[in-house]
Amino acid sequence: LKQAYLLEPAPGFGGLLSCLDLPSTRRKKMSFLSRSEYDRGVNTFSPEGRLFQVEYAIEAIKLGSTAIGIRTNEGVVLAVEKRLTSTLIDPSSIEKILEIDEHIGCAMSGLTADARTLVDHARVEAQAHWFTYNERMPVESCVHAVADMALDFSDSDKDKKRVMSRPFGVALLVGGYDPVDGPVLFNTDPSGTFTKYMAASIGSAQEGATSMLQEQYNKDMTIDEAEILALTVLRQVMEERLSKQNIEVATIRKDTKKFKIYAGEELEAVIRRLPAPTLPTLQTAAAGSS
Repeated sequence: LKQAYLLEPAPGFGGLLSCLDLPSTRRKKMSFLSRSEYDRGVNTFSPEGRLFQVEYAIEAIKLGSTAIGIRTNEGVVLAVEKRLTSTLIDPSSIEKILEIDEHIGCAMSGLTADARTLVDHARVEAQAHWFTYNERMPVESCVHAVADMALDFSDSDKDKKRVMSRPFGVALLVGGYDPVDGPVLFNTDPSGTFTKYMAASIGSAQEGATSMLQEQYNKDMTIDEAEILALTVLRQVMEERLSKQNIEVATIRKDTKKFKIYAGEELEAVIRRLPAPTLPTLQTAAAGSS
């Protein structure tokens, strides 16, 4: 049987498609051109059901700083590395953890400018909920608003002003306290997906950090133990030595129900509580190589 390939409508056929048996070189060229077209489109699915621009945005997150989020019964811990590319940079000017409301905060990995746009939107939604209902916005509702905005780059609605002309190249770990669910932790990505986690990581060292969290996380741990675990994981995956200059830590505690970003002295106190790093012995190295 001859294979049929769709071409532009032939003149005079009123929209009917011509079917021809094309050479293999021509078919490959058409396939390449169609792939590049799907590659450029931000709201067009490929024949395989993929949105390439969204996938590229997710790949951009893997170049960002590593962020850790841990939920316990006592609260949520967020910890992020700050990459100082120059000794002339003021570390305090780099913000990787931002407050959304007094009971919600987030850690970011990816494009910081994109994160600020999403966080500003979340802040507006949280304040509008407060003024309308005289209560703090549920954490999941806030995350839902962020996820809805994550895919707000389509040009299908001409009357609607677009915030972005491309997908947001950032992922967020959103932690907060909910009156019903207690401490909660969510992860959002450029696809508009949000998922609730007990412990999660994003960024360049996501795979290694997630593996350590899976091994060492305990749902019954205290929030102080969660702080130690988060910084231990960061210390393991970071290239530089851990210090108050190159990390940020924040917590939302169940007793206070307030989001708090640690200052320099508080960071030093947590770092001093870290156990000494364990160096591999000859026996463990031999066991790992076998």
